Amino acid sequence: MEEDPFALIEALTIAGYTTGSARGYIYVRNEYPLATSRLQHAIEQAHRRGFLGANVMDSGFTFDIEIRRGGGAYICGEETALFNSIEGYRGEPRNKPPFPTISGLFRKPTLVNNVETFCNIPLILNAGGSAYAQVGTTDSTGTRLFCLAGHIAKPGVYEAPFGITLRELIALAGGVTGGNDIQAILLGGAAGTFVTAEDLDLRLTFEDTRAAGASLGSGVVMLFNETVNMPDILLRIAAFFRDESCGKCVPCRVGTVRQQEALQRLIHNHR
Repeated sequence: MEEDPFALIEALTIAGYTTGSARGYIYVRNEYPLATSRLQHAIEQAHRRGFLGANVMDSGFTFDIEIRRGGGAYICGEETALFNSIEGYRGEPRNKPPFPTISGLFRKPTLVNNVETFCNIPLILNAGGSAYAQVGTTDSTGTRLFCLAGHIAKPGVYEAPFGITLRELIALAGGVTGGNDIQAILLGGAAGTFVTAEDLDLRLTFEDTRAAGASLGSGVVMLFNETVNMPDILLRIAAFFRDESCGKCVPCRVGTVRQQEALQRLIHNHR
């Protein structure tokens, strides 16, 4: 969204044409003002060039894109909670069925996907499906965005083919900082899985991480060296989920609090 907003606009327009949709929405968390401003500027330029609006590129097809900003709720990563937020309601998941393809945004049939998936569309159309599938592995084709953070020399977002090992990805970002060994690596974000230095040769694919009992999740790779107090990290994650629960369902509303309390007791007794 920040470095190539036109790729997302093109992808959404293609998706709109394919599904017979007249409007697309980009939901951007409020913490990303740069992405928002660049996307808005790109949408305005696309309008001026005839790539959006009525009669796109003299094709008779009408399509427009609107940006909706979210307040930063973690729960709005769930598609139906996102719909509620766009519609101006509290961000809570809806019961399914009906599924979004039947009743989604504004109760209309809706195609919903993440930005990374959409931005692959122009690449696949330009290169062809078979050529695109040559990148990556048999069951995980193409490339993936990985967000490296924590004790890493060059934190940031890296695009790499599926199948790159954890060791290779860490080397790509300059290695571990501070001259300390790796204590743990969190894969996939807060809801992901911790792995250790013994897993550095794990191939980052859907099938390999699944076999290892882990998950790629959102693509986060967060490194913790030996200086980190891991029980404190676990408590922080537990507090995050307690705070980010939308409160709709009892298992989550109560369970996240009880989970945090159980961790606090375990850590206190251990210390």
